[in-house]
Amino acid sequence: MRFGLDVAQHQLTWDQILERTRFAEDAGFEGAWVFDHFTALYADPDGPCLEGWTLLAGLAAATSRIRLGTLVTGMTHRPPSILATEVVTVDHISGGRVECAVGAAWNVEEHTELGIPFPSLAGRMDRLEEGVQVLKLLMSGERVSFEGRHYRLDGALFRPKPVQRPHPPIWIGGKGRTRTLPTVGRFADAWHGWVESPEGLRELNAIVDRSAEGAGRDPASILRSAGLSISEPWDEVRRTFEWMRDGGIGYLTVSWPSEGLARVEEFVDRVMPKLD
Repeated sequence: MRFGLDVAQHQLTWDQILERTRFAEDAGFEGAWVFDHFTALYADPDGPCLEGWTLLAGLAAATSRIRLGTLVTGMTHRPPSILATEVVTVDHISGGRVECAVGAAWNVEEHTELGIPFPSLAGRMDRLEEGVQVLKLLMSGERVSFEGRHYRLDGALFRPKPVQRPHPPIWIGGKGRTRTLPTVGRFADAWHGWVESPEGLRELNAIVDRSAEGAGRDPASILRSAGLSISEPWDEVRRTFEWMRDGGIGYLTVSWPSEGLARVEEFVDRVMPKLD
């Protein structure tokens, strides 16, 4: 099992975010994750919330081993062609340690406040599917064209090529059975979902598998990821870990708990070494 730590940047200063990320690196987590929102989601709505991709660039320059990403970048937040250039830039700053995790976006209030168009659900899903294709094309480092309903490339070229080849891993987050999971099966390197039971996990995995097979892909090549809360009693945390592991989850993002750093340290020292 691979573990990442959600550092939860809302309400935090740069120094606090860096401290959590360096803690994760020193503690042996494989990844540190932030989110892609422009205002704090919890507690004081007027509190600080640093922008995700420029934040990743700073963290990349200030760390040496840990992998970095957002869970997840809203495809509506910026054109996918611009997102591709940001991902490749962070890939170079980090020496090949960036993950590109995207989703359809959901926060209508945030879009409205900032004047960002918020399409219908179908429109957002269309943009997600097209946007992933644009990302892959533009991160190839070759001159490419694409003609979709929402996005277009006309002999576009971005250099340098990414450090990770053919491109940084592309994750898709969500659990929509009709559009999101089939898109995962066709295009993603990893799926991040929010699952609550072994039965639900089996159902969602099966949709990804069928879509991958239909696209001529090996379902086993798609990493399955989920979040892990560590606020519950440790026996419950272990039971949750076990059914997720047995259900095919290969990566767990540990949510920063309300109990604070001491709880994370206890997880690292007492629990994580025994989870395999």
